[in-house]
Amino acid sequence: MTEYSEKLPLRSGVTLKNRLMMSPMTTRQSFFDGQVTRDEIAYYQERSQGLGAVITGAANVQAGGKGWPGELSVASDDMIPQLHDLASAIQGQGAKAILQIFHAGRMTSRATLSGEQPVSASAVAAERPEAETPRELTDAEIESIIRDFGEATKRAIVAGFDGVELHGANTYLLQQFFSPHSNRRTDKWGGDRTQRAAFVRRVIESTFAAVKETADRPFLVGYRLSPEEFETPGIRFDDTLYLLTQLQEFPLDYIHVSLGNYDRVARGTDYQDKSMMAYMYEALNGQIPLVGVGGVRTRQDVANVLQEADLVAVGQQLLFDPKWAVKLALHQDKQMVTADFGSLVMTGDFTLPLRDFLERRYNK
Repeated sequence: MTEYSEKLPLRSGVTLKNRLMMSPMTTRQSFFDGQVTRDEIAYYQERSQGLGAVITGAANVQAGGKGWPGELSVASDDMIPQLHDLASAIQGQGAKAILQIFHAGRMTSRATLSGEQPVSASAVAAERPEAETPRELTDAEIESIIRDFGEATKRAIVAGFDGVELHGANTYLLQQFFSPHSNRRTDKWGGDRTQRAAFVRRVIESTFAAVKETADRPFLVGYRLSPEEFETPGIRFDDTLYLLTQLQEFPLDYIHVSLGNYDRVARGTDYQDKSMMAYMYEALNGQIPLVGVGGVRTRQDVANVLQEADLVAVGQQLLFDPKWAVKLALHQDKQMVTADFGSLVMTGDFTLPLRDFLERRYNK
């Protein structure tokens, strides 16, 4: 069985010193324009100790892709100096720094976008309270967003990051194009699941083109996805297994499955024998490393995930116990902080009022 302390050389040439990663979690600590704050840098720096890599919370690739106030941005060159400081702070603790990049699509609001209507693959509102109906993107706008993912990747390279993670999970724009719920288009960007995956493929191509053009060092590219949707119509686990075949056509360094619990079983009756993570691990067959995630709290959880994945992403536990990975390495398991997750306000991206949380955690 793989030990979490084992190094992992990736196909890009980047090597992770161990199999532990910090999950991308929204903290809402950035300035109103997406600039990195000093508090944000300190937050990541403290939690980078003992990890192989840290994945930041989502950074929008264009202003129209902003999902919430206090969100990171990589939409302009003005962001590069502070992003450089963030990457350096993570790397200074021995971890690789990975910038998650995304476009929120319909999962935002006019209030967040200064009055502009949210956009998506189609003019279909999300099935959530007070969801706004988005405007369907034009072909020219789609091409512009694809280019912006490439430009964001270039900025991440210049800022000194070790890689980017394309956020194709948690119902944001990449997922919206693949989903039959949010994508009702009849042009080349919609239709069957092969056509609905076209936007995903083009964004990945744009990202790798940017790496080829700009990177003067090994630079990794990962992809995060959510394996199922509850909506009807919506993404089913069989669709995700198909998407894996599409992703395997690219030299991705890893695929990161977004799960609330690592042992979660698919809703569909055809995939009940084992967890979705185990099915995905089997489908990838060692061609691309799989990042497992969801409810990792203990040494045993880490071992369980590594039976069905190549890497372990840890999120909520690191919020409460920033030195959790260090304690794991030193076998100080009894000193790990027990997390009271019921007291937090969570969303699909584990969003929480971080400032309130930190005040409770450190000033009590």
